[in-house]
Amino acid sequence: MSFVLVEKPYPHVTVITLNRPERMNAMAFDVMIPFAEQLQAVADDNDTRVVVITGAGEGFCSGADQKVSGTIPHIDGLTPTVIAQRAGKLLDDIVLGIQDMPQPVIAAINGAAIGGGLCLAASCDIRIGTPEAYFRAAGINNGLTATELGLSFILPRIIGAGHSTELMLTGRDMGAEEAERVGLLSRVVPRDQLMATSFEIAEQIAGKSRIG
Repeated sequence: MSFVLVEKPYPHVTVITLNRPERMNAMAFDVMIPFAEQLQAVADDNDTRVVVITGAGEGFCSGADQKVSGTIPHIDGLTPTVIAQRAGKLLDDIVLGIQDMPQPVIAAINGAAIGGGLCLAASCDIRIGTPEAYFRAAGINNGLTATELGLSFILPRIIGAGHSTELMLTGRDMGAEEAERVGLLSRVVPRDQLMATSFEIAEQIAGKSRIG
């Protein structure tokens, strides 16, 4: 089973799907390592003009996998501290990689975007969600700070300092309606229209002048 699916449903539009629905597409390293590789491959694909990122099943990405974290290669003999640093860098590089992609990136958010999943969504240029979509800066609930993966830098630039600070310090859920109101979501559409709407926007962008 491939944990990351890549397809081109339309000319110049590439879809990357996190494909671990039984774990709400949680960020196990068995998922994130191929995800990072595919992000780079798509970034280097000159035929791709727009990228759509989504999750299989009922969720977008539920953040760190607390039960089955997977493994990172080449860590034999390293201390837990160094392993944690390497793990953090891998996830940081994914967030930065999305932001640095030469193509516009649309997040098609079909459900939970929690912790690192919120960071992935916030890293995209455009976010389309369903009524079931919700967002949680979960780090503060798990003994962290909720600012990991650059969230305290990215999120205020989308929804403002006040909304961001409140979300990160409380660890509460933000539903789709509120997310659209504060600007985290551009649109909220029925679940069965999510991908069609995302593709419609992607095709509109792909039909314009190439960015850069």
